[in-house]
Amino acid sequence: MPRIVSLLPSATEIVCALGFQDRLVGRSHECDFPPEVARLPVLTTPRFDPEGTSAEVNDRVQRILTDALAVYRVDAAILRELRPDFIVTQAQCDVCAVSLRDVEDAVAQWTGARPRIVSLAPWGLADVFADMERVAAALGAPERGAELAGGLKRRIDAIRARAATAAYRPRVACLEWLDPLMDAGNWMPELVEAAGAVSLLGTAGAHSSWIEFAAIAAADPEVILIAPCGFTMERTAAELPALWRRAGWSELRAVRDGRVFLAEGNQYFNRPGPRMVESLEILAELLHPEIFRFGHEGSGWRRVTDALHASA
Repeated sequence: MPRIVSLLPSATEIVCALGFQDRLVGRSHECDFPPEVARLPVLTTPRFDPEGTSAEVNDRVQRILTDALAVYRVDAAILRELRPDFIVTQAQCDVCAVSLRDVEDAVAQWTGARPRIVSLAPWGLADVFADMERVAAALGAPERGAELAGGLKRRIDAIRARAATAAYRPRVACLEWLDPLMDAGNWMPELVEAAGAVSLLGTAGAHSSWIEFAAIAAADPEVILIAPCGFTMERTAAELPALWRRAGWSELRAVRDGRVFLAEGNQYFNRPGPRMVESLEILAELLHPEIFRFGHEGSGWRRVTDALHASA
């Protein structure tokens, strides 16, 4: 049976959903779901202090990148001790998690048999499902990948069909970082569309990008969803007062109408794995409460007024 190391939270969730949880022997410092993976040895650490405001975190990361350093460290010694047959990592974003290059460097000096590196690169929903099938095939169980991806697609299609019955499709802006501001690209515009709304700002299948507040003001969305990458709702709520102080914020239609929401980016929207469906449920529920009631309010999303009250 294969020994597996996963260095990406979404990959860990994929491996477990495929039925290989008992074959995991190591994880990244961010892998925390399902909760049982907490027992596994941790193989990565960030080169920066991840605490602080989004502006402070961004400044630290940019300094590392300016010096042409890897954002994360891989413990090559422990990795070798674990003797994995497979290492699952990613090649999409050097800032979000350990990169393919980091892993390749960690095993470059190994002699004898080296582990197979399975690198994921999800840009859109189709890529997320393809990655599930890629991992399953690499682990010798392609049928499990087809079954997992197929079941998730059917759930998404069911939500999409119900959302299509909504009386209107609100115009939605999704923010993935607050200082500096960043729109939400990749799979997020697809989730918004599937939830029965019109996506603004972000581009499906493309990296999230830095934007100026003027772009949000020009779009004047009816709904704003705030789900910073790697942040819990509590951590995001602590930064909202700075957003409120921006000139023109109170004039946005979504703000005037009380349709600004926080979502759990760390656990859902920023993890391209099996819980993409729960992310869609969250969107559908907050956009069309007259149609959807999945029970995610409070744990997966909050109205901003409620979030501010909880953080006070």
